[in-house]
Amino acid sequence: MIIGPGSTVGILGGGQLGRMFAMAARRLGYRVHTLAPEDDTPTGQIADVEVNASYDDVDAVRRFAQSVDVVTFEFENVSAAAAAAAEAVAIVRPNGRSLAIAQHRIREKTFLSELGVPVTPFAPIRSPDDLAAAARTLACPAVLKTASFGYDGKGQIEVATAEALPEAWQSLGRGEAILEAFIDLDREISVIGARGVGGEWSHFGPFENAHACHILDVSVAPAGVAAAVAAQAVDVTRTIMDALDYVGILCVEFFVARDGRLLANELAPRPHNSGHLTFDACRTSQFEQQLRAICGLPLGSPEMLQPAAMANLLGDVWDQGEPDWAAALAHPDVKLHLYGKSVPRPGRKMGHLTALAATPADAKARVVAARTALRRTI
Repeated sequence: MIIGPGSTVGILGGGQLGRMFAMAARRLGYRVHTLAPEDDTPTGQIADVEVNASYDDVDAVRRFAQSVDVVTFEFENVSAAAAAAAEAVAIVRPNGRSLAIAQHRIREKTFLSELGVPVTPFAPIRSPDDLAAAARTLACPAVLKTASFGYDGKGQIEVATAEALPEAWQSLGRGEAILEAFIDLDREISVIGARGVGGEWSHFGPFENAHACHILDVSVAPAGVAAAVAAQAVDVTRTIMDALDYVGILCVEFFVARDGRLLANELAPRPHNSGHLTFDACRTSQFEQQLRAICGLPLGSPEMLQPAAMANLLGDVWDQGEPDWAAALAHPDVKLHLYGKSVPRPGRKMGHLTALAATPADAKARVVAARTALRRTI
């Protein structure tokens, strides 16, 4: 069944991912409702209806789902009970199983490992005995992460020695956690795939991602990896989506080790920061592709028109006052996207810039130069 234009799409989440999804949906003639705990959210500024409620308010989520034709996510940390309540009264895409796996690092790594997907060596931590066993089986240095509710480097600590593990676990509240081995890293890439109701599938090809302080800083496409590595990353993404009977957009983040190994790191059951450049660089953006997939429409072409790069704009860009927008936009091939957030804070994602060029290196140089131009000198 096609959920056609004129229908109402419900978004659980109010951030910039929902904002850009809502823009794509409005362009195709859909109405958009959003539910989030905050008011005047980036998504709510674009949506037809903004509902303020906790993601854990099962009754509110159920009422919200009843008011729309299909529900999707821009924020994956929605409780299993809330996802189940929505699924009981509405079409929810992607499904609750996918959400439950992606929002919990132990379930995520276990699922991938059982599927035969290479992952970083890991050990679940639920007790002091688990911690002691992990110290014996995984060499340090390693990374200790909370099992859930971690993003952009939150909820994780680098551990230099096995002796430092108990203190690290204590600092994370002694809750459920996962210890992951360090990888001799060459680079990080991501693949964003789209899967439709009938299993039809497309992808945008690997993006290459650079981080600063655990937050995505710059993404470049196409990624500078060997063709065999790119093909493997795409194949793994499709395998994961098929195994989940996934409908919608899924991002798989990968580590590429210096010895050439490709290791799946995380799943994001929604559009992804690294795919923001598709808004300007591809015939069909990740956001329109998400809409097409969840509504049963044919998937659009993911063709990239030119090599492209994206640079995040964090609140730190405002540290010298209002950024110099004119200086950045004096670069005629650079596009500015702001998220409607009124209060800049260090580390807060406020917007991004994209640039297209003849080569990925040129695109990266242009977008970084434009971002540098934003900072006023005093």
